[in-house]
Amino acid sequence: MSTATAESQITKEAKKRRTFAIISHPDAGKTTLTEKLLLYGGALHEAGSIRARKASRHAASDWMSIEQERGISVTSSVLRFEKDNIKYNLLDTPGHKDFSEDTLRTLVAADSGLMVIDVAKGVEEQTEKLFEVCKLREVPVITFVNKCDRPGMEPLEILSNIENKLGIEAVPASWPMGYGRKFQGIYDVIGKKVHMYEKSEHGAKKAVTEVLDLEEALEKSVMSQVEREAFEEEVMLIDDMYENMDRQAYASGKITPVFFGSALHNFGLDVFLNYFHQLAPHPQQYKTPDGVSRDLNDGFSGFIFKMQANMNPDHRDCAAFIRVASGKFERGQQVTVAGINKKVKMSTPHTLMGDDRQLMEEAYPGDIVSIFNPGSFRIGSTIYEKNEVKFDVIPLFTPEHFQKVATKDPFKRKQLREGLRQLSEEGVVHVFEVPNGVGNELLLGTVGVLQFEVVEHRMLTEYGVELIKTPVSYFCARWLPNNRDDVMEKLAASYSTHVTKDMEENPIVLFDSQYALSQGEDKVGAENLFKFKQG
Repeated sequence: MSTATAESQITKEAKKRRTFAIISHPDAGKTTLTEKLLLYGGALHEAGSIRARKASRHAASDWMSIEQERGISVTSSVLRFEKDNIKYNLLDTPGHKDFSEDTLRTLVAADSGLMVIDVAKGVEEQTEKLFEVCKLREVPVITFVNKCDRPGMEPLEILSNIENKLGIEAVPASWPMGYGRKFQGIYDVIGKKVHMYEKSEHGAKKAVTEVLDLEEALEKSVMSQVEREAFEEEVMLIDDMYENMDRQAYASGKITPVFFGSALHNFGLDVFLNYFHQLAPHPQQYKTPDGVSRDLNDGFSGFIFKMQANMNPDHRDCAAFIRVASGKFERGQQVTVAGINKKVKMSTPHTLMGDDRQLMEEAYPGDIVSIFNPGSFRIGSTIYEKNEVKFDVIPLFTPEHFQKVATKDPFKRKQLREGLRQLSEEGVVHVFEVPNGVGNELLLGTVGVLQFEVVEHRMLTEYGVELIKTPVSYFCARWLPNNRDDVMEKLAASYSTHVTKDMEENPIVLFDSQYALSQGEDKVGAENLFKFKQG
């Protein structure tokens, strides 16, 4: 096969992919929507809901026992489905703010974002934070306004809410016919048809749908004459809005197309999926720190955006999640880990569906590959086959909450360190030596308080280690430059300042107060105190 043919094949395959992340505030219906996308994409025959009492199964994306017990997502998962010859890689992210670090890293592996908003609440705090990451990366965002079958804001009001809260223009791509209890259908702005629905089987199966012209739909609707006339006026308005949408502004994240529906009852999902592949971009080029784009055809490369320990509890494995950035990935391929120049043979790559793994023979830009961590992978590691490259795309944030831990059983100190080492590699928690400690304890650092509960639960269920926890309070922490002993010595000698290292020997300093932080900045310079890990 000629190089030109091979290149065109990679480009062709990349154009069939859509890799996207779902972002939302807790309880906006993100996990339910994820399930229903899998249902409509043909990956599930029956959707499970974490909310519905009558559901006989858990959501596919919530596979950890703690997620099933609490009804919240605490780790990102990767889900795949195919519809109309388009291969979707759905990166489901935790909605809870305490797990936002995992979400932020996952967003780096996505080419677009799907923002889920509760019609009753509008844009909420966590959605704003996650949207900022998309905005920073200029990632296009498509919006799904959920729960339109419940009382909430009127459609025009929700558009204003999005624009006011996020500073982004909201352009309707679909429109509800009636809302709240009167919600009965969706006007497809692009196809100029109305989809009218019937509720059935608690949303476990696809909704019974009738596709009608606007006039026919109005005749069949339960609207009053006044409501019909108002709806027709709205339709004329939104038709103009969509036709005049600036596609370039959307591609750079300045405009968001908005779909309406109810994930619980499957209203509006067919309209959304019909057009999602047209709106969401195919895999884009990633850039190196000096701004050079890696061409999609320029040999295999990818980066590790997530680590997950113990996906198979019977084995102490640790899976690395790789986003393919360029080229073709093949099973058995030998790659180089950038920075340490270590060669690794990719013998057992897998494709994922929650915790279900299947052997993967090949992958293309946009695909997510899971592989057993040979010990040399870290979050943010770049791997490549040829044409050396290093992506600097994954920010590791400074922890904001701290806790000392030890094991109740003194004979399980080894398991304590091993378990916490794996969880730190996974990005669940930062693990440090206790400053001036005696060695029997370790210091945990997290972005959110709930992460401590996840660590405690997983250490007990996956490693058989019961933790003794001791709260500690630090005002803040800052990562330090590596190989700068002078900086560490100056800070170590300071009052109310504690220097330590994580399990990979990366130095960090902990401050007791704002005054201690200010003193530290004066001593070593604010430019040597980092909010992101310096790997």
